[in-house]
Amino acid sequence: MGTPTLLCSKRLQVADEMAEQFKQLCLLLLTPQCYDEFFVNFNFLDVPCLKAALSKGLGVGIIAGSMLVKVPQITKIFGAKSAEGISIASVFLELFAITANVAYSYTNKFPFSAWGEGLFLALQTSAVAAMVLLYGNQARTGKKKESGGSAVRACLFLVVYSVLFLVLTTGFTPLDVLWSLQAANVPIILAGKLIQAFANYKAGSTGQLSAVTVFMLFGGSLARIFTSYQETGDMTMIITYCGSSFANAIIATQLIYYWPRGAGKKEKMRKKKE
Repeated sequence: MGTPTLLCSKRLQVADEMAEQFKQLCLLLLTPQCYDEFFVNFNFLDVPCLKAALSKGLGVGIIAGSMLVKVPQITKIFGAKSAEGISIASVFLELFAITANVAYSYTNKFPFSAWGEGLFLALQTSAVAAMVLLYGNQARTGKKKESGGSAVRACLFLVVYSVLFLVLTTGFTPLDVLWSLQAANVPIILAGKLIQAFANYKAGSTGQLSAVTVFMLFGGSLARIFTSYQETGDMTMIITYCGSSFANAIIATQLIYYWPRGAGKKEKMRKKKE
């Protein structure tokens, strides 16, 4: 009689442990109140909790995607040993906007799911900037092998940016200054993307811009409008992501428009080599 009782007790213990693990997993996306609403009261149609869960899920997904979002761009530049067509001014402005957003959000103690991708984007965008400085962004054609790259400038940039990032995120910068930087993000983002758009227009192609990176940034900025509204309610951040979505849409449209030309150009170069 003792053995079945002991076995049943162990099974109940295992079930309790699994239930607790499931709860902890759910709490990554849900508040305790929403967990109870969904899995205790079985009210799966609670609108506020559905919105909160969707926002948190999107935030986590965006952060996960941001870890690799600019890797295609980085590998494309590295593979070509050229940053042809990529405007360094545009990259710098984008990096400024990302860094200001990270510093502002971190200092305001917003949930990491509302801004965490900025941390990974800052790392990757700074890498892109360094590679543009290293390899240069001019086309290498004919006898001209140099494209304006400089290892010294690339290293100097990384050192200066690292120091500035620490100054902005470790409490040395007053909150009102960070707010001003964040508020300036919309015109800065628009200016940066328009500079890149003009460079694309002038060149008649998108050069070494990665389509994967551009479209992921566009999708991420669109999703961030909703998550910023849901998780922070900060109008400065919401307006920033609206502007970012518009700017990313311009570059994405250019990629689609110039894609056939880029393919034709590559085919001509291949035939010329043959």
